[in-house]
Amino acid sequence: MIGGIIATARPRQWIKNLLVLAAPLASGDLSDVGALLAVGVAFVAFCLCASSIYLLNDSLDIEADRAHPKKRFRPIAAGEVPIAAAWASFVVLLVAGVALGFVVNVLLGLVLLVYCVVQIAYCFWLKHIAVLDIAVVSSGFLLRAVAGGAAAGIALSQWFLLVAIFGSLLMVAGKRYGEIVSDHEAAATRRSLKHYTPSYLRFIWQSAAAIVVIVYSLWTFEGEVAAGGDQRLAITIVPFVLAIFRYCQHIDSGDAEAPEEIAAHDRLLQVLAAVWLIVLFLCLYLP
Repeated sequence: MIGGIIATARPRQWIKNLLVLAAPLASGDLSDVGALLAVGVAFVAFCLCASSIYLLNDSLDIEADRAHPKKRFRPIAAGEVPIAAAWASFVVLLVAGVALGFVVNVLLGLVLLVYCVVQIAYCFWLKHIAVLDIAVVSSGFLLRAVAGGAAAGIALSQWFLLVAIFGSLLMVAGKRYGEIVSDHEAAATRRSLKHYTPSYLRFIWQSAAAIVVIVYSLWTFEGEVAAGGDQRLAITIVPFVLAIFRYCQHIDSGDAEAPEEIAAHDRLLQVLAAVWLIVLFLCLYLP
């Protein structure tokens, strides 16, 4: 049963929680050890909260999962984890995650609390409403980025928030697009997908991709002004845009329904992301 609970908690999805590092990195100040430790705690807290939501979601979707050719093997649907144990684990992980956030500071605790409330509403109701389901899932990525700033005590710029918002929208709209064009089982069991068309979702993810590139570029130009004309940040636009293009290639092919799998297995995307991070780090931290 313990193994089933761990599997339901989706530890492979914890890679998403690395977004808490985005704000400290973009701020240009990674020298504060205390702030970095706080961000590390925020990462753990988000892992606990996100895992609790997976346990709740699978408990509520047990009948639908049993009718799905792939999801019927999930531990709760397969009967490996009793419903009572899943609910108990949900409560324990959620309380532990939110409490851990409040230990760091009140703002982080509130961000985690908002995340949990919104995601619980998603599990019970919002996931069945078209457009709102995309907005709620996107907000989860955004709140991870906001949590990093809250933990480190960093004021987030409007450019950072816009990149986070439209980057999140790109991933979620791409995920739904992949589900509707490639994953016919998901299209049959997820009610909100019945209200989408491939062309509508394509419009959303293409718009989000264009906006995130524009906003990121504007952020680098603003950084140049703040740095007294230092144009190095503009170099990061190249690997950033190429990485976005590469990810859009996956979306267009209909295989972006699992963003974490793309991040884990696409070597070219990993190289582009690494180059972008290295160049960004050098631009922000070298005099």
